[in-house]
Amino acid sequence: MNRLFARLFKQKVPMTDISILGTGNMAKALATRALAAGRSLQIQARDEAKAAALAAELGAGVTSAALTEAPAGRVVIAALPFDAIVEYATAQGQALSGKVLVDLSNPVDFATFDALTVPADSSAAQVIAAASAAPVVKAFNTTFAGPLTAGEGYGAPLDVFVAADDAEAAALVSAFIADAGLRPLPVGGLHHARELEGMQLLVMAMQVNEALPTFQWGTSLKVLG
Repeated sequence: MNRLFARLFKQKVPMTDISILGTGNMAKALATRALAAGRSLQIQARDEAKAAALAAELGAGVTSAALTEAPAGRVVIAALPFDAIVEYATAQGQALSGKVLVDLSNPVDFATFDALTVPADSSAAQVIAAASAAPVVKAFNTTFAGPLTAGEGYGAPLDVFVAADDAEAAALVSAFIADAGLRPLPVGGLHHARELEGMQLLVMAMQVNEALPTFQWGTSLKVLG
């Protein structure tokens, strides 16, 4: 009905700023940052009821939809496992055209925390980009949910590394990161996602290392300078 009224009065239906895919801890943390940045927000999930419940919990006019629907957001942040993002990008097809897809996945062998599951000359982000009609930006893969929710680690704004081939997409995501109270750090083209994923592999391995009992998924990376 709203779309009908918009056509009758020759008004455009406003696009949502950000769609977040998923309802887990990282999705909730990203939603908290998005609202802190003053962005309009949509939550999408396979379980539409869970998406609606999270949207209601967040308030602030947050909307929800099933994962199979075209995303409303200009920026689509996929808080999903690597394989699920590839499946999503493939299924959405041209519905992602004109948008930006943010990949925060880490293709880690979770049985050992000792290797990545993508070929040595590739990365999760590059595989996703090959399946996506939208430019892909690698970001947030080096942040854990707790510090991301808080927006800081040990009293300092979180650093968020950004890798992308599309300059406009990188700028759009970096502006969101800055507005969310975090520090965007551009690292170059999307091929550098391989280094970011490898770096986080080492960090994640430390979280499960019995010799480091104080880590427990609450650490954060900070570049001083």
